Order: sequence, then C-alpha cells, then structure tokens
Amino acid sequence: MQAAIDELGFVRNEAARALRKGVAHTLGVVVEDISNPYFTDMARGAEAALNTAGYDALWCTSDGSPEKERRCLDFLEEQGVSGIIITPVALDASRIARLRTRGMQVVLIDRRVPGAGSSSVSVDHVMGGSLAVRHLVAIGRTDIAFVTAEPEPPPLRQRRGGALRALARAGYPPALTISMTESSAAAGQSAARRLLEFGTLPNGIFCANDLMAIGLVNELTRNGVKIPQDCAVIGYDDIDLAATAVVPLTTIHQPRRELGRKATELVLADADNQHIVLAPELVVRDSSE
Repeated sequence: MQAAIDELGFVRNEAARALRKGVAHTLGVVVEDISNPYFTDMARGAEAALNTAGYDALWCTSDGSPEKERRCLDFLEEQGVSGIIITPVALDASRIARLRTRGMQVVLIDRRVPGAGSSSVSVDHVMGGSLAVRHLVAIGRTDIAFVTAEPEPPPLRQRRGGALRALARAGYPPALTISMTESSAAAGQSAARRLLEFGTLPNGIFCANDLMAIGLVNELTRNGVKIPQDCAVIGYDDIDLAATAVVPLTTIHQPRRELGRKATELVLADADNQHIVLAPELVVRDSSE
C-alpha cells in the first residue's frame, strides 16, 4: 500500500476537511531560525499581512537543515495550505514544481531558484556589503576583517562580495575572512577570540549579521579593546538589540517586516516570476563613529 501511495504521490489533505468546517485559508511560512530576530521579524511581517487579508499563518522552522526543510514542506502539503513563503535551505526547482502542481504558490525570501517559475523578495546584499566597507574606509579604517558563517548561505556570500568589491575600489587588499560554524552571538564571541590571538587586531570589522557583531563587540570589550577607538565594528540586519547594546551597533538596516509583507502580496496575487529587490541602508551608531 505504501509503495502505491509513494508512486502516486498521494498526500493526505487535512485542510480540505478543515475547510469544509469553515476554517479560514492558511499559508505556510518556513524560516531558517526562529531564535534569530531577523527571521522572527520577517515572519511577523508576513503574518500581519496575511491576517489583514483574512488568512492564517502556519509557521515551520527548518533550522538550516535540508532534511527538516523537506519535512516542513511535506507537512504543509499534507495540510493543504494555499501557498508557502520560505527562506529556503535546499529547495530546488523540482520540489517547487511539485508544490505548484498542487495549487500552492511559492515565494522565496532572499533566494532565487532558476527555472522554478517562483517569485521572490530579497535585499540587495551586495549593496549592503559595499555600504558597510565604504563607511569603514570613510572613517579611516585601513585594516578590515569580515566575519561570516561556513557553509556560507547566499545572502552572506553576497555581503562579503560587496565588501570585497568596495575594498578593491578603494585600493585596499582583500579583507581577512573569519568563518564560523554558525551565525550566532556565541560565534561572534569566538571570532573575537580568534582575532585577538593574531596579536594585531584589525581596526575595522564587518560582521555578516548583528548577532555575531554584538557577540564580537562584547568579547573585545571584555578584553580591553575600546570600541570604536581601537576597532570599529559594523553588523547587518538592524535587529532591535543593535540599538540597545552596551555599545550601540552601527549596522546595515534590512526592511525585515517589509520583506514578509511583500512576499505575502506576491503569494496572494498568485504571481509568477516576479522578483522584488529592496534597498538596505547604513545606520551609524557608537560602534563605528
């Protein structure tokens, strides 16, 4: 029996039974890491727009795992959601096609999958990386490091690319790159320790997100480094913690809730092959004045 089910691609539609009872339409929202305020804010922006339109949001978290992402999508298929908004990990064109044949519109956040026909909403991260480094150069920082995560997801890779491009245009050598296994505050703390072990600390550091930057600033401060006098630090995302940190963090602002709202609009409009790119902004605070 199971072999026949697998061959036919049958998925039990729990939502069909629910809809017969008058339950509102539901869309799935799949994020990588619900503990990261960036993803929470993006998802809340989507949820607010969905509620305004009379839809409910069903949240899932992939934790950056391709296997868990697959299970999330299986679950949402089973529930028969009307569409899916996702920050994908390993989603490919064949899986998107399968979802679309079941009547589910798919909108990607900060990714594109060639040939899938799906729409996307993203931020110009190359521009964001360039803004960060251009600011460091403008305040006289000549020795710049970049802290990222490995494996490096496309948005972080694009930020690094923009940073390296800005350094090259300024006539500077490529930045020292420190790669951590995750992009958390603890990872930023560990990156600070690694930099301190080099003996000579860079006078400018660009972190791939705010959590890493806050962890890095805290650890440098504990070790007697003056921020920004000895080392200027810039993060990325502009989460709420950035403005309220012990050393308020200069960062690249992402319109996080706007990402979720725009993605919702595309899902509800049943839009194919539409790609919205939002602009980031530099927000200067104490960590790089």
